[in-house]
Amino acid sequence: MLIQARQLYQSRDLLFSWTGRNIRARYQQSALGWLWAIFQPAAQVAIFSIIFTRIVPVDTGDIPYPVFSYVAIVPWTLLASSLADMSQSIVTNMGLVTKIYFPREILPAAAMLARLMDFGVAVGLLLILMLYFRVPFYPPVLFFFPLILAVQLLLIIGIGLGMAAANVFFRDVQSLLTLGLQLWFYASPIIYPVTMVPEQFRTLYFLNPMAGILEGYRDILLYQRAPGPYLLPSTIVTVVVFLLGTWFFKRVEFRFADIV
Repeated sequence: MLIQARQLYQSRDLLFSWTGRNIRARYQQSALGWLWAIFQPAAQVAIFSIIFTRIVPVDTGDIPYPVFSYVAIVPWTLLASSLADMSQSIVTNMGLVTKIYFPREILPAAAMLARLMDFGVAVGLLLILMLYFRVPFYPPVLFFFPLILAVQLLLIIGIGLGMAAANVFFRDVQSLLTLGLQLWFYASPIIYPVTMVPEQFRTLYFLNPMAGILEGYRDILLYQRAPGPYLLPSTIVTVVVFLLGTWFFKRVEFRFADIV
């Protein structure tokens, strides 16, 4: 794994160039451009706010529901969009893979980094929402933000590499991913608080790595406190997923060029 990390570092110029290419390809013929990074999560939050404040009220305490849900929607969008792009990254560039040698991890990694740019733009709207709804802001706890983001990116890389490799051999992986993300969405505390999960099931619930990650974001951004102990099981599961994903990718990587 250290050898792989060194190879990626040595190929960092290619990684950044490919990331820029992905960003330009996505927005060069788009009239709204970067605004889509805001409109997508904002539209979801608007719909959820109507449903869960007017039709089926959800108690979020002192935090207005739009802010409560948006804090989770933004990192979830990063996860879902990154995995969708990463799973297709090898297949859509198969001509390049079969002709030129380079660390194959660059393709899914660049797809994720391109979506990370959208994440940064969407976070800007979060700050505006917090100011508008007068949600208190405590800068010192932002020390934990890079840590939580790093755990999430590790999770995305692990799943994304595995999906990208599997999609080369089984093209129904994309359909499986779509279904899995839909189920995973409702199994994560995005549109509802963790307090709605029965106490006896919470230990099992936090084996879902996104549960701990999303609660971590809420703690530091909305509740002005350090992440709770729930982040530990999420991190452990994330590390396991990362190791399995990278292992599987390297295990089958040599066969990519044989697939036409």
